[in-house]
Amino acid sequence: MKNFLPLSIFAIAFAVVEAAVVVYLRQLYYPEGFALPLKPIPTEILHIEMTREAATLLMLISVGIIAGKNRWQKFCYAVYCFGLWDIFYYIWLKLFTGWPESFLTADILFLLPVIWWGPLLAPVTVGLSLCVASMVTIGKMESGWKPLVRAADIFWIVLGAVIILYTFMADASTLEAGGYPPPYRWVAFAIGELVGVTAFVKMILRKV
Repeated sequence: MKNFLPLSIFAIAFAVVEAAVVVYLRQLYYPEGFALPLKPIPTEILHIEMTREAATLLMLISVGIIAGKNRWQKFCYAVYCFGLWDIFYYIWLKLFTGWPESFLTADILFLLPVIWWGPLLAPVTVGLSLCVASMVTIGKMESGWKPLVRAADIFWIVLGAVIILYTFMADASTLEAGGYPPPYRWVAFAIGELVGVTAFVKMILRKV
């Protein structure tokens, strides 16, 4: 568990960088305020921003790979860094700018491979789930637990993730056209969370 402290410092500090970049972009392209629907930014800037997001993911994954001793630890540490980074990104934005106004404020979450959107509460819930799941898994492994993963576990966890990703990306075409998305699909999101968390709990409690 000792690796969680330096990884946490990295993720929180990296979130400062992410938040600062977004503050600059909003000052340049949305000085009147940031809210959906959004006016498009120049194509070349959009491509650079997409490249930066891909590089961000690679950096978070790389730190997890460096910190872990085996594939399970590498995966868990990478997931932990991503979850904590995402949570603190919003915390820093709030401290820097006073935005978002609430947990239900809508935001553009990601640009790859299409535009993601959702109320703040959705990505924060996912981030917390990833952090808790990673810490529980690493803690049990260091206590001698060996993962006993079945195909059904992977299927249900992936299915939960796919459902959640669907809620984030389903309205990409509307956003790209400059329109306002329909109400967020909270029911689908809750189902995805429930499916994924239930499958994880069953896996983690299984006796070897």
